[in-house]
Amino acid sequence: MIDNNQLSALIKLLDDPDQDIYGQIEGRLLELGAEVIPYLENAWEDSENEIIQTRIENIIQKINYDDVCRKLVNWARLGGQNLLTGALLIAKYQFPEMDEEKVKNYLNQLRQDVWLELNDNLTALEKVKTMNHILFQVHGFNGNRKNYHSPNNSYINCVLESKKGNPLSIGMIYMIIAQGLDIPVYGVNLPEHFILAYEDELNQFATTSSENEQEGILFYINPFSGGSIFGKKEINSYLEQIGVKTKRSYFVPCNNIDLIMRNLNNLIFSYQKSGKEGKVDEIKYILDLISSYKTEK
Repeated sequence: MIDNNQLSALIKLLDDPDQDIYGQIEGRLLELGAEVIPYLENAWEDSENEIIQTRIENIIQKINYDDVCRKLVNWARLGGQNLLTGALLIAKYQFPEMDEEKVKNYLNQLRQDVWLELNDNLTALEKVKTMNHILFQVHGFNGNRKNYHSPNNSYINCVLESKKGNPLSIGMIYMIIAQGLDIPVYGVNLPEHFILAYEDELNQFATTSSENEQEGILFYINPFSGGSIFGKKEINSYLEQIGVKTKRSYFVPCNNIDLIMRNLNNLIFSYQKSGKEGKVDEIKYILDLISSYKTEK
């Protein structure tokens, strides 16, 4: 429970010229965490002291960052079960005031639009074609080829708003909607690209010689190219083209922690290209925090 009088006294001392004293005050406010943010915001509005305002802004930024780090570590420690939760936490890093309910409501609307076109008699291929139609034609989602390395391509709220993203962000949205409809679509970490796999949960190819049978995959989906469908042979050709030796992880689904780590790596690369080394360091720190929780799917 926050002591309002103590908090008020701490805030009033934020312009203290002694760096040691300021460091102690900042440390105490950081310990109190996200609960003090509304008080700090009110203090910022009431103050005309630029030093206090600047320090409040810095403290709020640090509190938000620490909160994202803590929640992402907890998410990963518990197995990263909910992909949307991880994606929202990454978005909170850049957009702490993001309206999570708005994001969830739009995703629910997309899921509802797909659900209305589905029925129990559809094959796996027909289900994917239905999803492709709703997402890429009706709602207009597409890969952002013009500004491929923009950091906004990696934040789910920005992608939903602009309807443009990179292979991973478009793929994660595709996955979240599909899995919400019990459609077994999962992410595959190809080098330099990201695709989706439709798992053969019904063992439909158990007595056939399908090229994907050994991995339990019906087919693959390229979310960056309108949901185009292909097989294992195309992955082999792609790997040969980029000079990478094949290995099993390039053909089978990865887990949600892998996806969030790739999301963070994409952001690191984006911010490196724009020279924002401060953000690069912050995101590398988050990546290091959750990397120890990486497990096999």
